Amino acid sequence: MAASPDQFRGQARLPHFAAPLRYDLRLRPDLAACTFTGAAAIAVAVSAPTRFLVLNAAELDDLAPTDVAQFEEDEILVIGFDRDLPLVEGVLTMDFTGTLNDQMRGFYRSKYLYNGESRNMAVTQFEAADARRCFPCWDDPAFKAKFKLTLEVPSDLVALSNMPVAKETVSGSIKTVYYEESPLMSTYLVAIVVGIFDYIESSTSEGTKVRVYTQVGKTNQGKFALDVAVKSLDLYKDYFATPYPLPKLDMIAIPDFSAGAMENYGLVTYRDTALLYDELLSSASNKQQVAITVAHELAHQWFGNLVTMEWWTHLWLNEGFASWVSYLAVESLFPEWNNWTQFLDETTSGLKLDALVESHPIEVKVNHASEIDAIFDSISYDKGASVIRMLQSYLGAVRFQKALASYIKKYAYSNAKTEDLWAVLEEESGEPVKDLMTTWTKQQGYPVIYAKINGHDLELEQAQFLSDGSSGPGMWIVPVTSCCGSYDAQKKFLLKDKTDKINIEEFVASQSADGEKNQNIWIKLNIDQTGFYRVKYDDELAAGLVNAIKAKLLSLMDKIGIVEDSYALSVACKQTLTSLLRLLNAYNDESDYTVLSHVTSVCLSISKITVDATPDLNKDIKQLLINLLLPAAIKLGWDPKDGESHLDVMLRSLLLTALVRLGHNETINEGIRRFHIFFEDRKTSLLPPDTRKAAYLAVMRTVRTSSRSGYDALLKIYREASEPLEKSRVLGSLSSSLDKDIVLEALNFMFTDEVRNQDSFYILGGISLEGREVAWTWLKENWDYVLKTWKSSSLISDFIESIVAPFTSEEKATEVTEFFAGRIKPSFERALKQSLERVRISSRWIESIRSEPKLGQTVQELLQAKA
Repeated sequence: MAASPDQFRGQARLPHFAAPLRYDLRLRPDLAACTFTGAAAIAVAVSAPTRFLVLNAAELDDLAPTDVAQFEEDEILVIGFDRDLPLVEGVLTMDFTGTLNDQMRGFYRSKYLYNGESRNMAVTQFEAADARRCFPCWDDPAFKAKFKLTLEVPSDLVALSNMPVAKETVSGSIKTVYYEESPLMSTYLVAIVVGIFDYIESSTSEGTKVRVYTQVGKTNQGKFALDVAVKSLDLYKDYFATPYPLPKLDMIAIPDFSAGAMENYGLVTYRDTALLYDELLSSASNKQQVAITVAHELAHQWFGNLVTMEWWTHLWLNEGFASWVSYLAVESLFPEWNNWTQFLDETTSGLKLDALVESHPIEVKVNHASEIDAIFDSISYDKGASVIRMLQSYLGAVRFQKALASYIKKYAYSNAKTEDLWAVLEEESGEPVKDLMTTWTKQQGYPVIYAKINGHDLELEQAQFLSDGSSGPGMWIVPVTSCCGSYDAQKKFLLKDKTDKINIEEFVASQSADGEKNQNIWIKLNIDQTGFYRVKYDDELAAGLVNAIKAKLLSLMDKIGIVEDSYALSVACKQTLTSLLRLLNAYNDESDYTVLSHVTSVCLSISKITVDATPDLNKDIKQLLINLLLPAAIKLGWDPKDGESHLDVMLRSLLLTALVRLGHNETINEGIRRFHIFFEDRKTSLLPPDTRKAAYLAVMRTVRTSSRSGYDALLKIYREASEPLEKSRVLGSLSSSLDKDIVLEALNFMFTDEVRNQDSFYILGGISLEGREVAWTWLKENWDYVLKTWKSSSLISDFIESIVAPFTSEEKATEVTEFFAGRIKPSFERALKQSLERVRISSRWIESIRSEPKLGQTVQELLQAKA
């Protein structure tokens, strides 16, 4: 055994010779001074000879006992004793003090208005490794323990924690609240919120009390989330064949919150906009976001909280599963939203990130707490959820659900690794789950499958797909599905090698009349995009699919898959922009929201890249894209219609916003006209929440330093709005001006105390192409301030991704690299590398577009066909 505490420096994880069994915690936050005091009595079991206890602590003072070494860079505390500890259960007691910080992590303060004055509330956010900022603890998900909390707070405040209140005593102006002891849980799920709140409540069919807490006077905005929560808990209880594990569930809206929400056991915290829904102020897409977020966080009560990942390497088990299951729940609650088709947004986002050389495997080796935040990304969530969907589709829904229920039962109140899940699924299904899935979780990336017809065979070849056009070494076991000419004729098999072929003779025979070869034959691989891969068809197959799209023979998901694959192949220079434009033209009378949301995002990307690639053609290309989207937009108009569907409401907002971004004058003028009426009369029906963003963007397109009334009008709306949703709509528009000085003003507005730090990404996400250069200069000048003010790595990454990634030249990539040399920190290193890679991918794509011989001719041809 080590003679000195030094041996524990720099370790990825805490040693296992001692483990906590129970924490008795007493905390007293002072909301005026923004400090807290605490006392911990931790029952510890010593299982191997040692004279040290090693645990986590960060930014805490007054720790006793006296023989203590604290390694700040590792956030660990080593307590030494003069002889080996007995191999029994002992109690470690400590007093400590800390600061209620303004960093939205650990035990922190958030500001809210009560009776017109600003107040502080105290809130916890402990995931991933920030419980140590509130109390000394074994801050590692594998060290599960029971928690008994006591809070001393001003008697007029509401104090919430994971468990129900056992008793309360009042002494003068302070009340002491004692909570019931929790079941075994990990430190990152402990939660405390103290402030002034109202609540509404309901119960599940089993009688579990569910509450939504809001700021005073806003409970009506919690009704929708409450309804979704109650129904989701009932649904998950059946799906996982295990009752909800705690006696109550509280959900609460927090004004300052770095993520979207956090699944703390029994007390789920949310950013305001992710929990609150107001019939008059929220848009249809907000409503959907609230439902998905609530369903996601409640899925964690089983998948994450009851069964917890063994270490952060397996984070995807929590997040991928909760993302996938949330769609399952919302599809069941709101079938008219066509939720599984919308799930392809997640798949697309995962595929985009995972096509970078600077991506990472789903399972990432985490060697230090400082690295954890960087993996809360689209790989853990979106790719994770997508490979789960692929596996469920391969095994079948019934077998999959039964196996999941077994897994939850087997690992309840303990920890599991990815392999544990595969073992249960394999045992229950008899399929080679481990071999199949290991190729998807342990290596980064995914394949593109090249498909070509050769006689009666469909020949397939897989290669790792990368957006930079290179080919990686990856090989996967791919669950391939295919259909030919109709969804009735389907085949599925596992592609285990680099190449394989399917005999399609009987497919073709069933499609041919009188033995003549049918010219309209089409073959689609990856039916309904259940697989996490792309397909590149040969010219004959690609032409067949274009005809099938025009003839309306394909499912919505397949239409989305074809356009997304074609776009990705074009970016990687494996297919021309010319052929992508011809394909898009086949969608010209599409009217479905789910399909058009993908078509629109492809259109906007093309519009942006051609500004730099072919400036002389950009105007015509924009016109071509406007022509594609306009018919559906005209049909919907600006005004809501009685009885229209939820998806039509979302489509109106999507199309109008896109047409404004593409510079369609009639849409811009109409948006401005309606904005002026709305500015004079906020209650007008001419600008409901769903079309406001389009109008705000329209106004900002005309704002210049010399004519800035539109900018000032939007700022006035921002200052007068009490709803975070309305504020975020305005913030997302301010930096979209074509005038560099106005963009600069919007960026500087972020530094005022009028904008919460958590909301910076709205302004960053809205920066116009014209504002790229000024934003980059601004970031360089203010980098030290940004780094000091936005400590959360996800928020720092937003600055880098939003400002660096839109550039498209090799020179700019070099300039950015030189600026960051010597300034890199682990928390944003990955975001920087990915952003630089995106710049280089765009640069290469531009070169490729410039060398296309038929691009100009095709654009003219397609424009005339429309005329």
